[in-house]
Amino acid sequence: DVDAETFIAKAEEVNADVICMSALLTTTMPNMQDCIDKLKERGLRDKYIVMVGGAPVTEDFAKQIGADYYTPDAATAAEIAKQIMNK
Repeated sequence: DVDAETFIAKAEEVNADVICMSALLTTTMPNMQDCIDKLKERGLRDKYIVMVGGAPVTEDFAKQIGADYYTPDAATAAEIAKQIMNK
């Protein structure tokens, strides 16, 4: 249950390339949308690749909120992130 401000602050602090978010409950999924919205508001959306996943998250939801990638689990997310960064 991490808020958007925390994700963005940490990404900026460590000069991240990717922001990954996972939800275990549907009640936390709106935080993913909030994070993407705040990135847009700050003009930072194009700076980061945004990946989402977790038990209640679907590929349709990822597209709906404007995430770049959906993965069903953390292992797949790590593999996709490696592929992205190797390009």
